[in-house]
Amino acid sequence: MEYSFHPLGDNAVIIEVDKDINVKTQQKVQVITTFLDEQPPSWMIEYIPAFTTVTVFYDPVRISTGSEEGRSPYQYVCNRLKELLSDLTAGTQVESRVVDIPVCYGGEFGPDLEYVARVNGLTTEEVIHIHSSGDYLVYMIGFAPGFPYIGGMSEKIATPRRESPRLKIPARSVGIAGKQTGIYPLETPGGWQLIGRTPTRLFRPENELPSLLRAGDKIRFLPISRQEYIEWEND
Repeated sequence: MEYSFHPLGDNAVIIEVDKDINVKTQQKVQVITTFLDEQPPSWMIEYIPAFTTVTVFYDPVRISTGSEEGRSPYQYVCNRLKELLSDLTAGTQVESRVVDIPVCYGGEFGPDLEYVARVNGLTTEEVIHIHSSGDYLVYMIGFAPGFPYIGGMSEKIATPRRESPRLKIPARSVGIAGKQTGIYPLETPGGWQLIGRTPTRLFRPENELPSLLRAGDKIRFLPISRQEYIEWEND
């Protein structure tokens, strides 16, 4: 597997696996993060996966350079990462979870559904069908706690962001921005076009792993009625 290293501040290294955002790049990122989960170096504090990179934060105090006297902690970490990752291949199979996300489309939950349909010359029913039939992959978690950047949406419903972002978007709103779709786990400002809402909580701070979704997950959106939404939320 090919990659390059870049420094970030005085206690992190960025592992860049590619320049392009695509499924193959995401698989490389997932191979590295799976390895770091299974064999975490003693000096690693945490890692953060992104579209084309994995950033590894390390503790300089815990790094013992030993025979590599004179080398900086950054150089030491780069050398160790080269050794640790030397046997990894881009073709290594990593198991992905499939997560079902129920969505109530339109109405008060999806105030921009009609706009998305109009921009793309479709009916709202066609937008719902296309959105809920996509082959989706979570590329990364960012922007807000538990916010998934999800790829795989059909270009038939691609829609630009709003010219004027909303100051408050309700938690669990499902939106479209360009060729991406995503879900707002918390109430937050944002400019995505809102087409529905899920009763499923994506950010659960009371859990050891607070984010329901993680990079590499495959998503299935399941259309539900408003009554089903209410029942699901109560349960």
